Amino acid sequence: MNEFRKVNVALLTREYPPEVYGGAGVHVEYLARELRNLVSLTVHCQGSDREGAVAHRPWELLDTANATLQTFSTDLAMAAGVGSADIVHTHTWYTNLAGHVASLLYEIPHVMTVHSLEPLRPWKSEQLGGGYALSSWSERVSVESAAAIIAVSHGMRADLLATYPAVPASRVHVIRNGIDTEHYSPSSDTSALEKYGISASRPTVAYVGRITRQKGLPVLLRAAESLDPEVQLVLCAGQADTEVLLAEVTHLVDHLRETRSGVVWIDGMLPKDEVIQILSHATVFACPSLYEPLGIVNLEAMACGTAVVASNVGGIPEVVADSQTGLLVPAGDPAILAEAISSLVLDPARASAMGQLGRQRVAAEFSWASIAAQTAALYADLTRP
Repeated sequence: MNEFRKVNVALLTREYPPEVYGGAGVHVEYLARELRNLVSLTVHCQGSDREGAVAHRPWELLDTANATLQTFSTDLAMAAGVGSADIVHTHTWYTNLAGHVASLLYEIPHVMTVHSLEPLRPWKSEQLGGGYALSSWSERVSVESAAAIIAVSHGMRADLLATYPAVPASRVHVIRNGIDTEHYSPSSDTSALEKYGISASRPTVAYVGRITRQKGLPVLLRAAESLDPEVQLVLCAGQADTEVLLAEVTHLVDHLRETRSGVVWIDGMLPKDEVIQILSHATVFACPSLYEPLGIVNLEAMACGTAVVASNVGGIPEVVADSQTGLLVPAGDPAILAEAISSLVLDPARASAMGQLGRQRVAAEFSWASIAAQTAALYADLTRP
């Protein structure tokens, strides 16, 4: 018997499979799968029509307008489509305004999961122009009026309360990101390595993430200049925020290729099974983020049995246990990052032991079933008469 009453939940997201490009999209995919067992769930997404979700698109009259205005028009369409819901739950600023409007219009609770905070990502102005002021405004209005806010880490909760002091601390709940350890697990398959020209015999440092200032890819590329020449660098990196940033990364990759072999850059979105193969065969997974509320990709690497070298920022220390499942380093310092990576690629036995401990840690502490149960319990509290 379901311990939660069948609350009618509208889950609002920009990303939903197969159009998933970031951690928030991964979060929604797995959360929705588990929530369907607990509540009456309808997923509303943005973009093309797809199975399992109601898709919403920008107004055609705004085809040439700023991207943030296009997003706001999609938010209004979303708000119009959730009138039968008991509760609306939004993810990222792309849907926050939809949840806020729906809450006012239908007098239902609005729950926000905060995956990042716009004021802590000033580089977004490179991508959005004046739209960054609008995305920041929509986030502030929404977060200050939401019935409940879910932070994906304790570090994220602290950042939120510091950034938005008008928000009562009692409204902010920590429910962390999770990982499917049945899907994300060590793989012996090497077909993806062969497909992309990745050597299975060289020590390998892998990076998986978007090309955005937040993820710190240029820091890793500068660090790679100091690595042993035998070390292979595999970059699963696409979705550049701006042409300027893409040009910077391209220049750094080209420079590396002039001085060393084994620099593999895959700039398209890969199927999960191929990412799992790359993570499984890496000696080290590098996460050089400048800002990271939690970092699902670290969970993915750990679930594949790979040691992690990551920035000591945001929620990452809640995932990566320093000197146990990986190494934590100050953000933005290529020299220290290179030193930490080198210490593991030159000691593969230590890296392997860290990877094994990492898998044990994520299996024990980051279950999606537990995360969904905590989320459904919050819904029940907010809708209880």
